[in-house]
Amino acid sequence: MIVPDVTGQTLARSADLRLEEAIGLAAAIDLDVVHGETVRLTNPKPGTLFGMGVIERLADDVEAQHIDVVIVDGAVTPVQQRNLEKSLNTKVIDRTGLILEIFGARARTHEGVLQVELAALSYQRSRLVRSWTHLERQRGGLGFIGGPGESQLEIDRRLIDERIAKIKRQLTRVTRTRGLHRSARKRIPYPVVALVGYTNAGKSTLFNRLTDARVMAKDMLFATLDPTLRKLSLPSGATVILSDTVGFISDLPTDLVAAFRATLEEVIEADLVVHVRDIANEDTEAQKADVDHVLNQLGRREDEFRIEVLNKADLLQDADRPHVMAKAAREENCVVVSAVTGEGCDRLLTRIDRVLATAFTIMSYTLPYSDGAAIAWLHERADLRERHDDDDGIHVTVAFSPATHAQFEDRFGYHGLIVEPSLQQAV
Repeated sequence: MIVPDVTGQTLARSADLRLEEAIGLAAAIDLDVVHGETVRLTNPKPGTLFGMGVIERLADDVEAQHIDVVIVDGAVTPVQQRNLEKSLNTKVIDRTGLILEIFGARARTHEGVLQVELAALSYQRSRLVRSWTHLERQRGGLGFIGGPGESQLEIDRRLIDERIAKIKRQLTRVTRTRGLHRSARKRIPYPVVALVGYTNAGKSTLFNRLTDARVMAKDMLFATLDPTLRKLSLPSGATVILSDTVGFISDLPTDLVAAFRATLEEVIEADLVVHVRDIANEDTEAQKADVDHVLNQLGRREDEFRIEVLNKADLLQDADRPHVMAKAAREENCVVVSAVTGEGCDRLLTRIDRVLATAFTIMSYTLPYSDGAAIAWLHERADLRERHDDDDGIHVTVAFSPATHAQFEDRFGYHGLIVEPSLQQAV
């Protein structure tokens, strides 16, 4: 495992932390890292990245320790990759290749498999002389590292282009189906709350804690790949849909972001984004910046509805805890939690309730018993909070998105009363 440290380049995190993360990525697909180091590059070589002295030393280590693959935690050009493989006499992959390998091993749904393969093909297309075993489907992962079934076939550009075109057609159909499901949810307009965050920040553990689900949650990078949706009841009685999404990471491959855009639309179109941070990680500020960068790439503005969750409070050092609690006290939409112990989860649900209350209009109506169509419409497409019947008619309190509120009043001609914000939490 090699982490290049380019002299003169401003690093958001220390070289030691980058090396630790890179080793964690390798461990995520059960690779045994026998050696890891940071190599300072004063003048990166265009043909080999590293100087001859470093390459000779690495070649000796590869031979002595019988190393099967060298991972460079950074961008490596196709020329550099080929030259390094010749010099080290072993397979070499870069950070993008490693992340794609992890995603290839973890994808479970049909859509996830297609998205990873599309990203991998786009990546491989620039590397014209590489083995390609993913089409044979004889192993998990994507074939960059090697294993059973590897045939050393030369990649044919035409074959890749045809395969990319086919996958895009398949993904278009899958995306259309996902869009229909999303449209169906909008007809029953529960707000969508998306959990986002750096990989291994504890999103899935928090998801399980809040919804009593059993999503795989491990102390492992990219434990969750395919999105999961569950209903969640808030203290006010309102219902929301909670979405657990794939974790982000620094230098996430652009092709991978593009390929997963359909999945990440859950984040783009969410009514509220809950950014889960590992507050016990000393790299937490740099991780936050990486997540914000990906959200901006997706078109999700920082000034849109967002709550920041400072997770893993149970792992905080005693000296750090007062500082973290003070930060949460200063910032309105910031909550300290521990998904493991449950600390702060009630406060988080209350905060979600309050933020969504500002986004949704809560109205009260009195409807005649004869207008069954209006009652049915509200049951189907709105969040019906309260109903009681008396001699005057049917009294309902309803939470609307702006669009559904206008649709209801335009269609049925009713004009209700807005429930005062101070009363909304009691509804």
